[in-house]
Parts: sequence; C-alpha cells; structure tokens
Amino acid sequence: MEKLSLENELSSNEYPGRGIVIGKTPDGIHAVIAYFIMGRSENSRNRVFIEDGSGIRTQAYDPSKLSDPSLIIYAPVRVLGSNTIVTNGDQTDTIYDLMGSGSTFEQSLLTREFEPDAPNYTPRISAVLSVDNGAFRYSMSILKSNNGNPDACNRYIFDYENPVNGDGHFIHTYMQDGDPLPSFEGEPKLVEVKDDMDEFGNMVWNSLNPDNKVSLFIRYINISDGTYKSKIYNKN
Repeated sequence: MEKLSLENELSSNEYPGRGIVIGKTPDGIHAVIAYFIMGRSENSRNRVFIEDGSGIRTQAYDPSKLSDPSLIIYAPVRVLGSNTIVTNGDQTDTIYDLMGSGSTFEQSLLTREFEPDAPNYTPRISAVLSVDNGAFRYSMSILKSNNGNPDACNRYIFDYENPVNGDGHFIHTYMQDGDPLPSFEGEPKLVEVKDDMDEFGNMVWNSLNPDNKVSLFIRYINISDGTYKSKIYNKN
C-alpha cells in the first residue's frame, strides 16, 4: 500500500467528517492518536473537546444553542487499563463496558451499528490501542450501512500488530462532502506520522477545512512506560 501524505488527504477533502489516526512515531518511542470532528450544521459546530479524567468528552460551546445532543455529545476517548479507546460516538462507552467485563473489541462492536441519522447513516469508526510493557498494537473498525441501505450493517475490523516505525492508519466517516454524505470506503489509509507532537497536531489542525473543523485531540503515549502527553485544539 502506498503511504499517503496525511496533510494532502486532509487539505484536499472539504468534509471528511470525523477522523481517527493511530500510528507509531518514526523514532519508535511513541504511539500516536489523533481524533478530529467537523460539522456543517450549527448544532454540530457548537462543540468543544474538554478533558475528562484520562480521556476527553464533547461539550456544547453555547448550551443555549444545543438543539439535539443525541449524536454529538459523547466521550470520544476513554482509557481502560493498558487500552485506549477512541471512537466517533457513544460506542466508546459500549467498548469500555464490554471490554471491562471480558469481551473483545470485536465482540463489543457486534452490539452496535451505524448512526440512525438518515439519509447519511454516518458510519461508526472506532479504534483501540494497547500499550503494555513495551509492546504496542492496535485495531480499527468501521460499522456502515450497506451502500446506503439501512436494512443491513457491514462491520469491518482491521488489526495492526507490531506497527512499523513512522506508519499510521487513517479512517474517517465520509469520502467527501455530499447530500447524502457518502460513507468511507476501503481499508484505513496508510499515512505518515511525526516524532514531534506539536508539529503533528498543528499540521492536522491547519490542514482541516477552516469552515467545517470543530475540534482535534492529539495524544502521544510512551510505549516503554505508558506515560502520555495530550493536546486539544478547539475552534470555539
């Protein structure tokens, strides 16, 4: 698979929707997480990321303008032991609860499907990465309607064991802007990541469409000891 420029992938797409990047820095020291949200409606744009324990959650920037919290207020990132869960919806809690009771990432997602936001049927994208005693691996998933048919749910899981230094994988909800919005197709894109968290975060944030971007979360986890550093970018 050809390694793509994440900067080009983002800057050339007016509306990738929500996106997850997971990877490993070129120096092999850190596991990398990036999660961003975008919005076209006032309700979707009226959000910020805030810290919530070891994870984050979304919050209305102006509570008086919040018209429907059902699909926009959730915890995108939660930490369960050596696992960090990243998703674009309340399936974060599903994965957290079921993995906490002994289920796998895949088994947890069998209980969920795409979002009920006809006619888009927004895919649910999810990832879990494990950093434990110097070992690092991750899985990514997309749950989507069958080519826009809500009577069927297609579930795809992608596992990455012993990730290569400098490699990241990028999955997002929409191929591009549209009406209805076309769901992401194919496997996660192979992209580059950077050693420096600020450089990487600034590149992602500055590459997102300025009208549609809402928030970005970046986390770098030290693979040897599990310590991490994070950064939040909010347009509001």
